[in-house]
Amino acid sequence: MIERLSIIGVGLIGGSLARALRAVGQVGEVVGCGRSGPNLEKAVELGVIDRFTHDPGEAVVGADVVFLAVPLGAMRGALSAIKDRLDASAVITDGGSVKGSVVADAVAAFGKVPTRLVPGHPIAGTECSGVEASFAELYRNRRVILTPLSETEPDALSLVSRMWEACGAEVTTMSVGHHDEVLAATSHLPHMLAFGLVDALARMRENDEIFRYAAGGFRDFTRIASSSPVMWRDICIANREALSAMLARFGIEMTDLAESIRRADGDHLLEIFERAKAARDRYVDRVK
Repeated sequence: MIERLSIIGVGLIGGSLARALRAVGQVGEVVGCGRSGPNLEKAVELGVIDRFTHDPGEAVVGADVVFLAVPLGAMRGALSAIKDRLDASAVITDGGSVKGSVVADAVAAFGKVPTRLVPGHPIAGTECSGVEASFAELYRNRRVILTPLSETEPDALSLVSRMWEACGAEVTTMSVGHHDEVLAATSHLPHMLAFGLVDALARMRENDEIFRYAAGGFRDFTRIASSSPVMWRDICIANREALSAMLARFGIEMTDLAESIRRADGDHLLEIFERAKAARDRYVDRVK
């Protein structure tokens, strides 16, 4: 059981972690920290946190576990604000979508890799934000990737693993670099496609008619374009090398597809579509 959990950034991700741990009786006091007073007051009202402060340093005093759920662009500032107020045994973990930048920010703040740092990434979320969007089941049967470093103390890794497992998640580990390459392909690229498509259509002269006749497939595919623009700006910058390479590779694929359509190359189009359908069906069967 975590006696005191400090959550820096009480929104969908941080709030859902607190709710999930409360639901299974694995957390005592939850201290929240953020910039928005109304959001934090709502978090207390909903029973997500017990008390709050706007000072990250104050929030982590006496905490067993500190969970950083801030945008990647704010990660270094948050780490710098808490580094002198942490108990020696406190474990730091996070929910950031890019691990290389989190580790770099930790080194910049602490002067070295903290031995009680366990970088993490829950592969879960919705397009909604704020503590009112949080719910205890968000992590159930979802994957959480941890990217421990050679300096990471084993008991810290074990604690964070058990924390996520208590939330109903499946925990896996991988290296920082491999995580960022995998997520560039499976998470960051799809978001870029959704943002890019909606923005391109919105700038077309006939955009009102285009959106009026959009069918369910368009709504399903572009749902993630309603995600936080600030968060995704930070993710793009933090993972720019892996993501830009993936976008360039995808651009080649789209050029090939466009040329096949222009040439009316039905055989090649069918080959692409059948290969994609088979891969998608295998994926869906695996995650049921």
